[in-house]
Amino acid sequence: MMIERLREYVGAETPTGDAAALNAFADRLTTRYAELGGAVRRIPAPTGDHLVADFPGRGPQASAAPLLFLTHHDTVWPIGQLRDVMPWREADGIIHGPGVFDMKGGLVVLESALEEVADRDHRPLRVVVVADEEIGSPSARALVTAEAAGVYAAFGFEPPHPNGDLKTSRWGSTRVRIEVTGREAHAALDPGNGVSAIDELVDQLVAVRRVVAGHDHVLCNVGTITGGGRTNVVPGSAAAEIGFRFVDPSTEESVLAAVAALEPVRDAQLKVRVLSNRPAWQPSAASDELLAKVVAAGRSVGQEIGGAAASGAADTNLTGWLGIPTLDGLGPVGKGAHAVHEQVVAATLTERADLVAAIVTSL
Repeated sequence: MMIERLREYVGAETPTGDAAALNAFADRLTTRYAELGGAVRRIPAPTGDHLVADFPGRGPQASAAPLLFLTHHDTVWPIGQLRDVMPWREADGIIHGPGVFDMKGGLVVLESALEEVADRDHRPLRVVVVADEEIGSPSARALVTAEAAGVYAAFGFEPPHPNGDLKTSRWGSTRVRIEVTGREAHAALDPGNGVSAIDELVDQLVAVRRVVAGHDHVLCNVGTITGGGRTNVVPGSAAAEIGFRFVDPSTEESVLAAVAALEPVRDAQLKVRVLSNRPAWQPSAASDELLAKVVAAGRSVGQEIGGAAASGAADTNLTGWLGIPTLDGLGPVGKGAHAVHEQVVAATLTERADLVAAIVTSL
């Protein structure tokens, strides 16, 4: 049943930014969560609706602080990836396809766990499904922060470490856009009156490298560059989007302040703006204590679970940064996130659902 549902979800492609596709998928989740006893709210956003589903508690802890489950339904893959590049395939216990690992497998694990605990005693449960997680959740940060208020703990359903260990902290992640406005002119007849936005952008990217080189434990990736139009026209505009990763808040603050303070080196206009930000979630005693409880829950269902820091960012950065006991990586074991060999180990779908059910009923 879990594999069939995963195939259904992978077949409904949901690239970030395609609001129609994401909202159609949100319709499926709304129906499914309602069937499982949840009260579902839809929060409109330009990139697609976010969902919040609240499941009542049962038994002695029916009125206790809830557990928060963080998920997302967007993927990095465009419409047609399934048909043209990454067809669904099952072989030797491995399932291949766009989104199986990041993170439709996690959505299926969560649903199955909710079904398992439907008749058991547990705290209230709150599920948040984000529509633009793959670009840093720019429209969902406030939602995640609001829904995290007063929860007992937060869990993410992103992929785990390769050996199945959960993620106990994450680097911070910030996306920055540098926009340059120069002045167009004929590149041969009047070059002196032109100001090349592309040349200015190149110099600014070199300056960014110097900033990064002055700090330890910073990752910097220039993900896109755009600008210009014709070789006989001095380009009047150019832009780049940069992804930064930071191990701690002080490094993040220092680097971003230096990037924001960049000045033009020629007669051009420069604009630097933050597109999305997830602060560093650092190791904490609260998350360590939560991990110890999860280890015990895992042993109750015959599983040995560990935990380790992670360099990738997700919405759990926000809850961890806020000081809420947080763990991530409850999705199935696999590999190839954001790569054409994306895959999950089929048997771990059931294993992870059993683990989540044990966590829910033991906390």
